[in-house]
Order: sequence, then structure tokens, then C-alpha cells
Amino acid sequence: MANKETKFTEDELKSLQDLQSSYQQKQLQFGQLEVQRLLVTQQLDQLDNAKAKLEVEYGEVQETERKLVADLNEKYGPGNLDPATGVFTPAPVETSETT
Repeated sequence: MANKETKFTEDELKSLQDLQSSYQQKQLQFGQLEVQRLLVTQQLDQLDNAKAKLEVEYGEVQETERKLVADLNEKYGPGNLDPATGVFTPAPVETSETT
């Protein structure tokens, strides 16, 4: 068989160009997806950092509460406080009777 040049038809050329265009479009879409994934990952990292900071702050609030309760118990003894009215009711004192 001799090396003879063959020219594709217009339809064949168009099909090849459409195929090449489809590949380029898909590659572009893959790139866009990766950029979106990167942005979402960055947002998740920011949320994780904010959560970790809030966890530390929550622990600090708990520690402040423990100290306040200890100080108030030391000053007033055990009992109940109604935060709405500011009224403190001492706990009943238990007495042990031996007979």
C-alpha cells in the first residue's frame, strides 16, 4: 500500500474538533471543581479553628463559674441562689443525733 495522503471529510474534522473541545471543557471543569474544593477546605479549616477557640473559651467560662461558686460557698455556705431575684437560700444544716 502506498503512502497516499487522505483528507478527512468536513464532518470527520468537525467530529474531531468537537471531541477536542469536549476534552478541553472537561479539563476546565475539573480545574473549577478543584478550586471549589480548595475554598471549601479553607472554610472548614476556619470553622475548625473557630470551634477550637470556642472550646477553650467555654472551658475558661466553666473555670470562672467554679471559682465563683467556691467563693460564694465559702462566704455564704452551701445553698441555692435565684439569679433572677438575687435571693440566696441556705441549705438546711444536717445534724447528727446519737443516742
